[in-house]
Amino acid sequence: MNARGPAVDRLLPLAGLPALDVSAAQARRARELTVRHGMVREESVDLADSVIARVERFAAERDRPAVTDGARVLSYAELAGEARRLAALLEGEGVAPGTVVGVGGPRSATVIAAFLAIELIGALYVPADETWPAGRVRDVLDQAGASVLVMADDAGALAEGAAAAGCRVVRAAAADGLGPWAGEPRLDTLDQPRYVLFTSGSTGRPKGAVVEHQGMVNHLWAKILDMGLTGADVVAFTAPLGFDISIWQMLCPLLLGGRVDVIGDEVGHDPVAFAQAVDEQGITIVELVPTMVRHLLDDLVPGSLRGLRWMIATGEELPAELSRRWLDAMPHARLLNAYGPTECSDDVTHHTVTAGDLDLLRLPIGTPVVNTRLYVLREEDDGTWTACDAGETGELFVGGVVVGRGYLGNDERTREAFYRDPFGDSPTGRLYRTGDAVRLLPAGAGGEDRPTLQYLGRVDRQVKIAGVRMELGEIEAVLQRHPSVGAAAVVVHEYPTG
Repeated sequence: MNARGPAVDRLLPLAGLPALDVSAAQARRARELTVRHGMVREESVDLADSVIARVERFAAERDRPAVTDGARVLSYAELAGEARRLAALLEGEGVAPGTVVGVGGPRSATVIAAFLAIELIGALYVPADETWPAGRVRDVLDQAGASVLVMADDAGALAEGAAAAGCRVVRAAAADGLGPWAGEPRLDTLDQPRYVLFTSGSTGRPKGAVVEHQGMVNHLWAKILDMGLTGADVVAFTAPLGFDISIWQMLCPLLLGGRVDVIGDEVGHDPVAFAQAVDEQGITIVELVPTMVRHLLDDLVPGSLRGLRWMIATGEELPAELSRRWLDAMPHARLLNAYGPTECSDDVTHHTVTAGDLDLLRLPIGTPVVNTRLYVLREEDDGTWTACDAGETGELFVGGVVVGRGYLGNDERTREAFYRDPFGDSPTGRLYRTGDAVRLLPAGAGGEDRPTLQYLGRVDRQVKIAGVRMELGEIEAVLQRHPSVGAAAVVVHEYPTG
């Protein structure tokens, strides 16, 4: 069992990160190219604010619906009150600032209130999805060092996994009779860890990526700025709790006085029922994987989704032909191609798809979100790194406030993906290696008036045949352009010679 206590004690400090082997000349070149090609974006965002503080301000100013989940409609005042009662419950259970608190159950208004309660007392949120088997629940809670699991309802696998991890189960309903927690939101520093999400590990055990307060809030504002969100917007909360996109879906509207509409799996997995829910609930912002976007278009009823403003595609590569179908069928709803790793507070690039993109072999993933720096670097045979210019292919590295703290209690895996920033301009001092191959498209490609990034696949899928480097993902993209091909996978087989 992992030790329970402040999560920061189990995070590798900056001094413990490896140095990326970049010469001084290449560091200068990388900085120059990043600025020249618009791969750095700096804007003023209030990172010192908290979601719960804004929720309480809206509650005091002009109360309105904040969350609907099929069972309840919570106003901002009701949501804030529930969060403060849950905070009192957690503090009574011994939860202290900097410790990790599990939250389990289906997507619901209760989960959102629990996140806000954890934010209030300065702890870290770690989700446990109700669909996980007990073994994964145990691994996640054990590695996170969570001492308490708040459960929104009775889910056997969650309780079983929590027991195996030595984690106490607390029912959210136990807070109903408590008085509200009376303190101010605890935010000591902007780099205070805010949540930990577990991603799949190559070793078979999940690894917990820790995101700071500043990275989380910056990403919320990135969505607001790039899509022009307002208090009139309604965002569909569709993502499983263990996915990073669940964070922005359940929190972003609350910064503006908007509404979160929780969509359960029964509706979310049925394209017809989902489209009906979007129309009936007045949902304006939806985020889906491209596979689900395809199913939605296949079953689209004429006249539906007329109130939708944005469709965000994420989690899979967005095919050009699927984008063409969306633009033809839904000209009133813009299509956003989003890309980003969990380790960097979710999305680090956004790209609004246009008709000019559709002639490209692969769609752009776009340009950096606010307060993010993107570097395209190529590793040379001697292990040093060279900055790539427009038209060249390299590996994507991320800097800026979005870069997380590493993997909780896993120094070895942290050192494999996080580096000390050799360019000297990251506010966190850290650089994240994505492992993704990208190409920096010059201005004019796809009709864009500025350079954009194009995703090519994982670097470990790049192969060399007869001395020529090839991207398997590009071959797949060519095959998928044929109207008779729905999906394609390319592998390399080596045959003995002689």
